[in-house]
Amino acid sequence: MKLFFFLILLCQAAYSEDAVRIQLWHQMIYEHRLVLSESLREFEKENPDIVIQETYRETEELRSSFQAAAIGGSGPELVYGPSDQIGPFATMGIIQPIDDLLGADFIRPFDSLATPEFLGKRYIVGASVGNHLMLLYNKKLVSRAPKNTDELIEMGKKFAATGKGNYGLVFNYTEPFFFAPFISAFSEKTDNKEFSLDLDVTALTKTFEFILELRDEHKIIPKECDYETANALFKQDKAAFLINGDWSWGDYKKAGVDFGIAPIPLISKTGKWPSPLVGTAGYSVNAKMKSDRHKEATIRVLKYLTSEKAQLFFTSRVGVLPSLISLRESDVVKSNPLLQVSTEIMKLGTPMPVVPEIRAVWDSLRVQYQKVLAGSSSAADGAKNAKTLAESQIKDMNEVLQPDASALFIKIITLLGILFLIWKTYPAFLSFLRGFQGSHKFVYYMILPAFIGIFAIIIYPFFFNIVISFSNFSLKTFQDFSIVGFQNYKMVLMDPQFYSLFLKTVIWTLVNVVFHVSIGLFLAVIIDQVMPMKSFWRTLFIIPWAVPQYITALTWRGMFNQEYGPINIFLQNFLHLSPVQWLSQPLTAFFACVVTNVWLGFPFMMIVALGGLQSIPKSLYEAAYLDRANAWQRFRHITLPLLAPVMIPAALLGSIWTFNNLNVVWLVSNGGEPGDQTHILVSYVYKAAFNLYRYGYAASVSVIIFLILVIWSLSSLRKQFKKEQKA
Repeated sequence: MKLFFFLILLCQAAYSEDAVRIQLWHQMIYEHRLVLSESLREFEKENPDIVIQETYRETEELRSSFQAAAIGGSGPELVYGPSDQIGPFATMGIIQPIDDLLGADFIRPFDSLATPEFLGKRYIVGASVGNHLMLLYNKKLVSRAPKNTDELIEMGKKFAATGKGNYGLVFNYTEPFFFAPFISAFSEKTDNKEFSLDLDVTALTKTFEFILELRDEHKIIPKECDYETANALFKQDKAAFLINGDWSWGDYKKAGVDFGIAPIPLISKTGKWPSPLVGTAGYSVNAKMKSDRHKEATIRVLKYLTSEKAQLFFTSRVGVLPSLISLRESDVVKSNPLLQVSTEIMKLGTPMPVVPEIRAVWDSLRVQYQKVLAGSSSAADGAKNAKTLAESQIKDMNEVLQPDASALFIKIITLLGILFLIWKTYPAFLSFLRGFQGSHKFVYYMILPAFIGIFAIIIYPFFFNIVISFSNFSLKTFQDFSIVGFQNYKMVLMDPQFYSLFLKTVIWTLVNVVFHVSIGLFLAVIIDQVMPMKSFWRTLFIIPWAVPQYITALTWRGMFNQEYGPINIFLQNFLHLSPVQWLSQPLTAFFACVVTNVWLGFPFMMIVALGGLQSIPKSLYEAAYLDRANAWQRFRHITLPLLAPVMIPAALLGSIWTFNNLNVVWLVSNGGEPGDQTHILVSYVYKAAFNLYRYGYAASVSVIIFLILVIWSLSSLRKQFKKEQKA
């Protein structure tokens, strides 16, 4: 047995010595992921000294995870994503220029769209170009694409009339990227191929009004429609037309949809073509490499993934347009009619902006536009507010705080605190070190990994968060931030939005915890005292808690869908009520988040209550029966008082979890929809940090949240302790 383990370790050592492991993070859709995996395995056969580990992450998760990893000087060697991420990454200094790494000769054969410039450098190289929107039409339902929007509306109405649940057009119209092509078509500027950070209020107003007409007047698009809903409707032959990108072709081909593509129809009122944003999804290289061997291996992988062989492989399998100009004349490209049409559509497009400020523009558009869709703002007001909000967020994003008088005070206090900590812990630390040389050194070595893990995962991030809350850590100072004082805290405490979010978070927490405890306690009592097959019911009711929150949240989001969600189907078919737009109105969207979180939270309270019920002597209930106490009296005078010492700490723990529960709000409301009106404090912190790159500001809010929860917890425990002392 010892020889077996020795051989394993020897093989691992030899493997680690000979092979270089390269990490690749990407956000490719499923069909593209399969092709990427095949391509990488082929590369590994040809290059046995390199092992590539690819990891899929959602687009926003990839951005935030890479930024977080870069703070610690780690992360993958290669990152694959859309071109609009290179502006923030390059500004932060966490990716390096491709032209410096590989030279101009490497860049020259590529389409310029595949290697966009940012501040005179190229930080990304795409293996394909396009990534743009177009009109897809189902040939089974319609014979051709409409020539203009009047014809689109006419053909859409005709198909929608063929059956309930049919729509003429579907697309993810709540997201700015999907309505951005219409802005230039409604612009009065002579050059309609422009997407500027300085928003055109008139064009934006007309765009909002156009979408509202399609939804409310012509009724050819659903009342609610996200990306997955549009995708499903088109696959199920429930929609004649779809606005989507070239990345979706492989998925529809696999689903057996016979579709054609065309430009987004000409706007009849203006006579202008919508101009989709055209760019690339490509590879960027981490600014920090573990070694020269990793750097050399990363270059080889990058060259392979962007080579003629790899690009033709992707083109043949999923139909993307290669970024190498020389491949445009290949048989694979020429024989693909979709690529030929797509190339012509690209000529109508606008290059995707890659500056970091585009994130602030997208966010401001999303917030105000969703308020317009919800009816809480007019199209004109929404456009004006979007411009104002964009300018404000761009200013906040680029602001670099300068140290004030309080910065020196914080540094002095921090230094004194460190010296005091060293003075108080020095004897214990020496004693700990001596333990590695004593008779119990094996025990110390066994606990060392846990000690290191706790320090790396809990202690260090906690104190680092406190440090950056006093700093100007942001997009512009990612690599060289400095302590600036209490300025972040001043901004937070002087912002009225903080207090409105705090009130909403308190309501969110109270409502959820009340339902968690009441439902959990009710089920525990019923199972313990009434229900047969107790183990079966315990297992059944614990399932919501056992299923990952991510899956549950997305499932509930689908259940609240206005058109096809089971909840609205029940309201229509059994209660004969009109469908509710659960996710499009602030109050109902918040209610949907609460319902989802209650579903996730009550099993924990039920299990805690069941454990507490086991400790209550049965003789108390027998005495109550003899005294002819009814069920309510037994519960009030026996069960509830004796469960209180168990349930109060559980409720306190549940309130802390709920107060900080980002997953449910973010996933069910899709990042605070509609119009950022379902945010609680923790989701607001996430948005400030990873959407607008205001890390210092977000850290100060998180510290305030921590202090609120500490004060609340200590006061609650103190009250409970006093009650127990009196008892």
